[in-house]
Amino acid sequence: MTRKKRAPARSAAHPDNLENHQKAVRVDLPLLRLFLARVRRQLKLGSRSVGVRLIDDREMTRLNQTYRKKKGTTDVLSFPFEQEFPGASRNQKPKGTSASYLGDIAISPKTTRPNAKQFGHSFPDELRILILHGVLHLLGYDHETDQGQMDTIEQTLRRRLGLA
Repeated sequence: MTRKKRAPARSAAHPDNLENHQKAVRVDLPLLRLFLARVRRQLKLGSRSVGVRLIDDREMTRLNQTYRKKKGTTDVLSFPFEQEFPGASRNQKPKGTSASYLGDIAISPKTTRPNAKQFGHSFPDELRILILHGVLHLLGYDHETDQGQMDTIEQTLRRRLGLA
């Protein structure tokens, strides 16, 4: 018997936001939302929420230049909410802000598609991998500085989520 998949119900407890703001590449938003819900459960995020925005290469290039001082586009960027308030812990946000909001992830499907082929993944799986990767960055992991800790966690979660 085949079980019909449906997008998770959104609630005030964790109002994640996954939006498509590009038209170059067709994506299956309901399946990506379902995957984000699975990531949330695996990482025990509870009421902490994230925003995921699928954007075009022009916008990704602008973000990459503005925030990383790098030219050209990239497949994914993460913007932890805490960066807005340096030195504040996740539980010490200024009044009027949400301590449970982890931050935003920007993904360029147009750049992701050739990368998927290069890495031997399907396009939908590569989008899922980037969502997982982005959430780990929002949680404070950094593969560029952590001596492999993020990579180990990511590989374990990929296996658990059927992306190995």
